[in-house]
Amino acid sequence: MSSAESSERRKTSSNMGENNAVKAYLVAYNVSQMLGWAVLMVMMVSHVYRNGNSHDLYAEVEKVVQIFQTAAVLEILHSALGLVKSNPVLTAFQVFSRVFLIWGVVWSVPQVQTTPYILYFLLAWTVTEIIRYSFYFFSLLGSVPYFLKWCRYTFFIVLYPIGVLGEVMTIYLALPHVLDSGLYSVSLPNSANVAFNYYYYLWFTLVSYIPIFPQLYGHMLSQRKKIISNPQHQKQA
Repeated sequence: MSSAESSERRKTSSNMGENNAVKAYLVAYNVSQMLGWAVLMVMMVSHVYRNGNSHDLYAEVEKVVQIFQTAAVLEILHSALGLVKSNPVLTAFQVFSRVFLIWGVVWSVPQVQTTPYILYFLLAWTVTEIIRYSFYFFSLLGSVPYFLKWCRYTFFIVLYPIGVLGEVMTIYLALPHVLDSGLYSVSLPNSANVAFNYYYYLWFTLVSYIPIFPQLYGHMLSQRKKIISNPQHQKQA
């Protein structure tokens, strides 16, 4: 065997080892997230069943939501490093919007934690993520059941608007509390010579939903038509 062939084999073996390690990591990540969101679903159903309402729901599930939603920040890294095929910019936007809502609104403005709209986005997120991480898990194994594929590209039709309504109303209800407290706002004069008004930033966030929601929703509908209506995709499942 020539030295070139030996070197090529070592390189191929090394790449296979790296690929296997990445795959094992991604499987562990997706299974962990899937189980975490499943636990959250059980907690939510249990709370509503026991109490008959969602008034104090967030106080009970807060830690679980914070842990598993914040852990999604790793998906930005996965995309940026090329471990997955997702668009890094789109992934960053989607992850940031949720993490911002959890920490920048719900955690920062406790007054909104008892609003019924909390249940709206938590329910939408939880069902979506259980399906999404299950989909990714089976994708890594090489075959996604058609039913799971159908769920992923169908449930969003109802869940996405419900989630957006919950997010928008939660931010809107936080506005008067942010205005009264001056939360995270910086006024001039100051040593940095920089001003920032968090109240207006939240308004900017709300307004941004107007162009973004129909664009993303339309994209998802087109993806559904391409994947669910295509017999070739059904055969692959």
